[in-house]
Amino acid sequence: MKKTLLLLPVLALGACTAPGDPLHRAYRGEAGALVDGGNFGNATMNNAMVMTGERSYVFDMSNRFANEVPTTVNFAFNSDVLDIGARDTLNEQAAWIRQFPEVRFKVYGHTDAVGSPGYNKNLGLRRARAVVAYLASRGISTSRLEAVVSFGETQPLIVTQGRERRNRRTVTEVSGFVKSHPMVLDGKYAEVIYREYVASATTESGWKATGTGE
Repeated sequence: MKKTLLLLPVLALGACTAPGDPLHRAYRGEAGALVDGGNFGNATMNNAMVMTGERSYVFDMSNRFANEVPTTVNFAFNSDVLDIGARDTLNEQAAWIRQFPEVRFKVYGHTDAVGSPGYNKNLGLRRARAVVAYLASRGISTSRLEAVVSFGETQPLIVTQGRERRNRRTVTEVSGFVKSHPMVLDGKYAEVIYREYVASATTESGWKATGTGE
């Protein structure tokens, strides 16, 4: 009777899983046989970012960037050329980015659903690179800008198989800080965030306004 009970889990496992099934391989194979899916180390990285405060800083800066300047530019069909409207938007982005030399950015490229996935992925990446090149021409160091592998047509704003200008876009986002910039991680985060407010409190003579009327 005991042998029957002990064999039941094994028999059930054999009946429910095929040789190629991950559960089958995990049970039959050696410990650690299943290869990591690519997320190994993320928990440690997130913990480190939380403990240093960098993660919350990136979140705060991302929100501020998105609230103060347009983060998206759009493109003509099958094109990576920046039109006048796109350049105006990128001029605003560049002016904002120049205020914060400690911050890094990523540019994500997107397309509509017309065309093959491979072609669209390449097109989206070309669009992201066009944005990075333009921001660089406006005085932003390329060491702070990254055109990432395009999302292609996989993240539409408007779900349609046809031409949709709003899906043909790039999105600029805050991605982190330059080499864990000591200005940020040394208790001076407020100086970064409120830099222009501090500067506005300084008079032309070089004396800081006291608010007392003196």
